[in-house]
Amino acid sequence: MPLVLPLLLAVVLFCLGVYGVLARRNAITILMSFELMLNAVNLNLVAFDAWRLDGLATGQTLAVFVITLAAAEIGLGLAIVLLLFRGHGHVDADAARDLVEQDAAPAERGAEQ
Repeated sequence: MPLVLPLLLAVVLFCLGVYGVLARRNAITILMSFELMLNAVNLNLVAFDAWRLDGLATGQTLAVFVITLAAAEIGLGLAIVLLLFRGHGHVDADAARDLVEQDAAPAERGAEQ
């Protein structure tokens, strides 16, 4: 199989992930888009490892490492999303940014008095 096919698929996956991160407001959709980007990186690692044929399986080893990091990232991200939903009743990333600024203002006023 030519190297171009997996690389094109990886480019499409990465572009979809970038679009999802930049254009969406739902925090869960942003996390899924970030996972798409990591999967595109994994596809590139495995494709180049198969193309090199060196016998060391370096790309596959790095892909397993990236999968482990992605699992940790999604666990922490979902915990943050659950806290946001329990506290405020929504998972809108833009509104969460505004809530941080609103919550910090009363705390600063209380420290000044």
